[in-house]
Amino acid sequence: MNNFLKLNNLSKKYQKNKSLKVLNNINFKFESGKIYSIIGPSGSGKSTLLNLLSLIDIPSSGFIEYNKEKIDVNSSIKNDDLRSNNVGIIYQDKNLLADFTTLENVYMARLSLNNNKKKAVVDAKNLLKKVGLDKRLSHFPSELSGGESQRVAISRALINSPDIILADEPTGNLDNKNARDIFKLLFSLRNKNRIIIFATHNRYFADMSDCKLSLIDGKIITINARN
Repeated sequence: MNNFLKLNNLSKKYQKNKSLKVLNNINFKFESGKIYSIIGPSGSGKSTLLNLLSLIDIPSSGFIEYNKEKIDVNSSIKNDDLRSNNVGIIYQDKNLLADFTTLENVYMARLSLNNNKKKAVVDAKNLLKKVGLDKRLSHFPSELSGGESQRVAISRALINSPDIILADEPTGNLDNKNARDIFKLLFSLRNKNRIIIFATHNRYFADMSDCKLSLIDGKIITINARN
């Protein structure tokens, strides 16, 4: 069996003035080689689910399995290593470091694995060339367009060759042309050992996935699934 991600009775609630349950006993298996889209209205829990899958947040109850191994939410160091080695995250607002160049933003993510800066720089340059940014290596985020910045963010997410790519509204701030280009790039990252999961409000892009999921009342509903 290839890499997979499995949710077991996963729930998440927030406690403020009163308890708010965002995700409610979700059971689902994400299989490698497939691309999943998650749709749902604002506040339905799309970002919450992606934060749990990325191990940035921890569930209120239930658990996640990765490659048949249960994730221990109390093992923060091990989970940080798992995230660095196996998970690539693409945010809507890019989260690029403003004081660092395009090249630095990408290769620095590799240094979380080892201190081989020379190889990190070479790999980052190769990635940036593939996404058409080899002429923008020394530019800072403020000097890039929205589409260019998102391609930098995707390159950063790919630098460690992750088994799982998570994207939270990756084209939410882009015009239609740039959005189409980014999704074309995202879909080109598919391989048999990788899971790609993205949240979107755009049904056109959601329909392009192998499996479209909807979050309703804290539950996952499968709308369509292709073999």
